[in-house]
Amino acid sequence: MLLRFNPMTANDLRQCLRIATAGTIGFTVCKLFGFSNGVFYTVTPMVLLGLAPVFTAHVARQVLASSVTAGLVVGVIGGLFGGHPVLMTLIIFGVFVGFFTAMTRGSFFLYGANSLLNLSIMLNFASYPDTDLNGLIGANLGATILAIIIAYIMVSLIPDVEPRKLQKPPAKSVNRMRHEVLLGATIATASFIVFQIFNLQDSMSAQAATILLLYPMHFTGVLNYALKRAIGTFLGVTFGVLAQLFLYDWSGLLILVVPVLWFGLMLFSQVHVKEKVGAGVGFGAMTTLGILFGQYLSPGSDLIYSALYRISSILVAIVATLLLCYIMHTLLNRFAATRLIYQ
Repeated sequence: MLLRFNPMTANDLRQCLRIATAGTIGFTVCKLFGFSNGVFYTVTPMVLLGLAPVFTAHVARQVLASSVTAGLVVGVIGGLFGGHPVLMTLIIFGVFVGFFTAMTRGSFFLYGANSLLNLSIMLNFASYPDTDLNGLIGANLGATILAIIIAYIMVSLIPDVEPRKLQKPPAKSVNRMRHEVLLGATIATASFIVFQIFNLQDSMSAQAATILLLYPMHFTGVLNYALKRAIGTFLGVTFGVLAQLFLYDWSGLLILVVPVLWFGLMLFSQVHVKEKVGAGVGFGAMTTLGILFGQYLSPGSDLIYSALYRISSILVAIVATLLLCYIMHTLLNRFAATRLIYQ
């Protein structure tokens, strides 16, 4: 079955409450203070608490370091090599290799994964002349610091009722690590090139989808996650459309928007924790909802159009990413040094 639900424990319920409340607080703070790039403030807290059920200082350091790294890379590369696209692409590929190396080693997976996602989104926005680069870097860093603070508060106010078992990352062969790093870095670089060539400034969800699909770091995992991401996106978009119809002309009233967002995040976070697969249908649904509310829900905006555009662009991105992953997977398996021997 696509969805393998496990019984919800007391710890799972508390994790749901932490995720939904953290995302809602980030969204509320962003709207109250009029911060730009609301997607960072809404999505980062629930990604942090969703992918790391046990929140530790090591997790906080990884997330903070990933934001700082992405900001430095965007600032330095954008400033020094923005006029040299070929050289810039080669440097970006090298940076992505470093991120995937951190991910494949396990203990620093969150650092590599978050750096990869932040850098990909920020590089795309930084390429447009009307983008305030310093504001973009500041928003990402500010949202990360706020997410860490919110996560600490949530863990303190809604702690687990019993200790969780920490899972050690499985040992990987050298061949597998090479395969995963080259596959992920190549596809991430291809995504960067496509979003640079075409005018896709409004396709943040599609770009994020191409990166999130790479988290399993091998073709079988990407293939399994692709369908789950598509279903999660459909569920998140459907809820967003229903929310817009329910709110109608009141979408500018924060007092009405906040409980609707919290309810949606609570609903999808339950799916997420029951799946127990890391990034699955529930994770895709709640991040899609966070993007819609954080980035596109505002007075006078048409969330329905944004939602329909999101789902169509994401489906195209998923199909294209799967095709490229299959090509690279097949090519890498032709060489002994990068041939997968565990499948």
